[in-house]
Amino acid sequence: MTLCLAGGLFANGAQEGSAKKGLKVGMVTDSGTIDDKSFNQGTWEGILKAQENYGIAPKYLKPVGTTEADYLKEIGNLYDAGFKFIVTPGFKFESAIFAAQDKYADAKFVIIDGEPHSADYSEYRINDNVVAIYFSEQESGFVAAVAAALQMKEAEFGFIGGMEIPAVQKFNWGFQQGLKYANENLGTKITLNPENVIYQGTFDDVAGGQQIAAQMYAKGVKVIFTAAGGVGIGAINEAKTRVKAGSDVWVIGVDSDQYNDGIYEGTKSVILTSAMKRVDVVTTEMVAAELEGSFPGGQVLRYDATHNAVGIPQENPNLSEDVQAQVASVFAKLQAGAITVSAEQGDLIK
Repeated sequence: MTLCLAGGLFANGAQEGSAKKGLKVGMVTDSGTIDDKSFNQGTWEGILKAQENYGIAPKYLKPVGTTEADYLKEIGNLYDAGFKFIVTPGFKFESAIFAAQDKYADAKFVIIDGEPHSADYSEYRINDNVVAIYFSEQESGFVAAVAAALQMKEAEFGFIGGMEIPAVQKFNWGFQQGLKYANENLGTKITLNPENVIYQGTFDDVAGGQQIAAQMYAKGVKVIFTAAGGVGIGAINEAKTRVKAGSDVWVIGVDSDQYNDGIYEGTKSVILTSAMKRVDVVTTEMVAAELEGSFPGGQVLRYDATHNAVGIPQENPNLSEDVQAQVASVFAKLQAGAITVSAEQGDLIK
């Protein structure tokens, strides 16, 4: 069972001979850097893949801050430079896109993990030049939890989130449900104590993430799931330091396959697996849709296990073959609707 997207989300791909082959595709980054090993990077990699596949011209701009005005300034700079297809990753772009969809009516916008609304939340409106995309992060967190629980069998787990926003919360809640499912159905004995569920508050405080991870590991936590961008990189750094010193600790990555970020001593990695949401593939497909004239403007799209848009990587070197087979079976049940993962908070595993 392939647990990540392995092909297009649309029936037809854009053709090399498309009249829009010279399309300029811009991106405005959210908080953090373009190489944050997470959301920004995944979105940008999707744009670069579109460049490779379709010959588009890519460019990204990093705002000086994260206010609506900061985002609108860079959207305007891209538009003035001829970039009229603009991708924005993150809920903090919602009010900026609400304004931009009217101001730049001949441009197309993709907003990921959010949808346009006024600054005071009094009006939600999505014009025909905007597509809003959501993922079922709870399903991704669920599958990663099952995989990690099966591999560890008996251990104490932890969770480090970045900002306490819906997408990060859903990763956490799905993760908790996955651990509970594994304990009740697959013979594992995993604990997740309330004090080991922490939202750091940012997506770019690497040192803060390392400090929290150090505290958890010192208390006996063996596996930390990080849904925290750069904060998660801090946790990965701490895990590598401890493993080199002889400890047996792990990290579960997020958004993209973070195995390479956890590599130490040549080819070994502290990344047990990763809870993926294929932002890169969906971004590429949105560009392809524009090129072929089928841009789904005015729509709110939701991607889940049935689209192969969430899950764990196809290759997981730190999971045994037996564990991967069991996870594949669980994933198939998720796709078939035999397992339902709630997007709401449930009881914590203790």
